[in-house]
Amino acid sequence: MADELSINININGRIYPLRIDRKQEEKCRKAAKMINDIVLEYKKKYANQDAQDFLAMTAFQFVLKNLEMEQLADESPIIEELKLLDEHLNDYLSLNE
Repeated sequence: MADELSINININGRIYPLRIDRKQEEKCRKAAKMINDIVLEYKKKYANQDAQDFLAMTAFQFVLKNLEMEQLADESPIIEELKLLDEHLNDYLSLNE
């Protein structure tokens, strides 16, 4: 891919080399910063825990947020309600013709 870029991402003090699409660089760096910010918050709250615990809790937090967003984006209940409403309206209108 001609538009690839090699970058190093620092997550919790470890460097991870990545080859990404150049357009994704800002998003990748922002994601790493978000992870590091949350890990830092856990480190402040729970000083005696292992770094692995902070990463696990950070991953857990992101997955929960992702599941919440998926649930909000699920339009199927709305579509079903609209279909039902359409049926009721059609029934009503056919009775009044």
